[in-house]
Amino acid sequence: MAGGSPDVTLTAADSEAFEAAVHRAVEERLASRIFAHDPTEWGPEAEHEASIRLGWTHLATESRPLADEVLALRAELNGRGLDHVVLCGMGGSSLAPEVICHTDGVELTVLDSSQPDMVRRALGDRLERSVVVVSSKSGGTVETDSQRRVYEKAFLDAGHDPADHIVVVTDPGSPLEQQARESGYRTFLANPHVGGRYSALTAFGLVPSGLAGADVVGLLDSAQAATQALQADSADNPGLRLGVLLGVANAQGVDKLVLSDHTGHGVGDWIEQLVAESTGKDGKGVLPVVVESPTAVNAVPSTADSIVTGIGTDTPPEASSGYAVATTGDLGAQMLLWEVATVVAGELIGINPFDQPDVESAKQAARDLLGGSQEPPSPAFTEDGIAVHGTDATTVEGSLYELLAALDENHGYVAVQAYLDRVGLPAYEGLRELLARRTGRPVTFGWGPRFLHSTGQYHKGGPLTGVYLQLTSDPVEDLPVPGRDFTLGDFIGSQAEGDASVLRGRGRPVLRWHLDDVESALGRLRELLS
Repeated sequence: MAGGSPDVTLTAADSEAFEAAVHRAVEERLASRIFAHDPTEWGPEAEHEASIRLGWTHLATESRPLADEVLALRAELNGRGLDHVVLCGMGGSSLAPEVICHTDGVELTVLDSSQPDMVRRALGDRLERSVVVVSSKSGGTVETDSQRRVYEKAFLDAGHDPADHIVVVTDPGSPLEQQARESGYRTFLANPHVGGRYSALTAFGLVPSGLAGADVVGLLDSAQAATQALQADSADNPGLRLGVLLGVANAQGVDKLVLSDHTGHGVGDWIEQLVAESTGKDGKGVLPVVVESPTAVNAVPSTADSIVTGIGTDTPPEASSGYAVATTGDLGAQMLLWEVATVVAGELIGINPFDQPDVESAKQAARDLLGGSQEPPSPAFTEDGIAVHGTDATTVEGSLYELLAALDENHGYVAVQAYLDRVGLPAYEGLRELLARRTGRPVTFGWGPRFLHSTGQYHKGGPLTGVYLQLTSDPVEDLPVPGRDFTLGDFIGSQAEGDASVLRGRGRPVLRWHLDDVESALGRLRELLS
């Protein structure tokens, strides 16, 4: 996995503005100041947060002892017959290990959902051989806490000591650390000066990936080989050039970032959460749009407000906007490249790339619904097993067309938010592309609740240009959460409605279809879009 510096090939419609911005960034030593942990780059209001969130710049060196420790633990666990790794985590705690393991072709079960059927399926898979990594930076993530409780009960019911199977990753001093110590779980503490979405090379990325068999030492080698070029105050710095392009394009209204992954390893999903959660706030931001494959980039013509990006290729795709990017480099180098580019873009856009001020609002709304302080809404109508919420229409077809009629044809986007079983449901495939063809606009597809920890920040904090189609359903079989007075079905339902209520409160159109028969309803949606 080790390799040299990442490379960026790009085109800029306004090359004069782009080169001038690169020159300014070099003159102001923006790159070297980032690696020197200078917190002043993003303005006085961001200075405190930035002062405790720049630790990611030196992880390629700092994490070496951790990698050795993880590999030693893997050998110990494998010696006891524990070779099936399950990761319970959300957002940055799950997306980085997922792409690391996919890149290396090793198995990792990522359980980043509160959907009961997904959780039950994971529980039924080689429990006696499972190592369960419970990963939460705050230590209070409700999804992860619920998954931990469910696994603890499953181990006990099967006659296994949970302490033999559970490994915890968290920040020092978190509630999860205390609980893990009391329970006798092997515990790894991450660098608290690294935010979740920048944590790929901390314990959050390395522990589950290394235990699963990924080459985490090679990952660090790749990032270390890229460091010199990325911290250089040079017009050739690839991270600086990529970040400046994002910022310059954004200032000209080109605020969508279409991501086409030529590697096939899913790195686009990781970039999506990094860029969206970092930049989408204060009514500004860059919206990543992950497409299914390199060929999908050309399936729908690019829009005039989109930067089109190819990951793992040296040839920039065609772009109607005149802004296009191609990036190459091994995974560790690519991760560091995009982290640098994201914080550089934040400086040009004028936001704090290290906070997530709008994520908590949806969590609170979900808690209110779980606690009974708010009544769940009734549907506007039900037709053919689809209960429809958030519309003035009287038919399923009319509700969809009403939502799409609210789409801004010049700057708008559609977000599909599927609170469904993403592992057991092939029927969703192609829906994003169908919607993009139907509307001629960028379309994102997010699995709930995991997108709440990534693009959810952009949807609530970014520009008021989105329209939202929520797809929900009841589980095949619900699952109680031990020690809690709610089930996983209750929880995911409250997450969907809580997020919808926050979006509507901010002027976003949200249409929710609650599906009785999921495959049949998705087939109906395909018909309407075709």
